[in-house]
Amino acid sequence: MSLLHTSPIPQTAATRLRLLRDDDAGMSTVEYAIGTIAAAAFAAVLYAVISGESIVTALTDLVQRALSVSF
Repeated sequence: MSLLHTSPIPQTAATRLRLLRDDDAGMSTVEYAIGTIAAAAFAAVLYAVISGESIVTALTDLVQRALSVSF
């Protein structure tokens, strides 16, 4: 349980800052939301890059060169 709920009016500025620093109610939900949005944005950018014609052509050329190498 946080001290914020047991002592609604801190006596000193240091006590108030400590209470604000230690009270992180709701922070994990926001962090998960931001992480999910960042992951979705990264996936969209990655999809746009990978599905571009130049990448497909480069990968096709790379595979063809790898298959045509003689040992």
